Amino acid sequence: MIDTAGRLHTKVNLMEEMKKIRRVIEREIPGAPHETLLVLDAATGQNAISQASLFKEAAQVTGLILTKLDGTAKGGIVVAVSHEFSLPVRYIGVGEGVEDLREFEPQEFVDAIF
Repeated sequence: MIDTAGRLHTKVNLMEEMKKIRRVIEREIPGAPHETLLVLDAATGQNAISQASLFKEAAQVTGLILTKLDGTAKGGIVVAVSHEFSLPVRYIGVGEGVEDLREFEPQEFVDAIF
């Protein structure tokens, strides 16, 4: 697992470093990376679209994690991101600890929004 937290999609040099990380992983471990997940904050609005676009290009993102669903944010933007970029939502975060990371259940998510 490689955590690239803090890399802003607007910082070209950091995005280039992420491409390099992926190339090194591919070279050193055949068939890797097995999955590349983009973590989106549930409170991130329309900015999530541009984040997903640039991260998908740079890191070849294969799925999404939606965090901070324990507050007032509903995370509705993840529907648009998932649809526009054909990315499945794999997990949701509903708290601060690792035990608060749960597999995504679409029906529960829809019920919570409405």
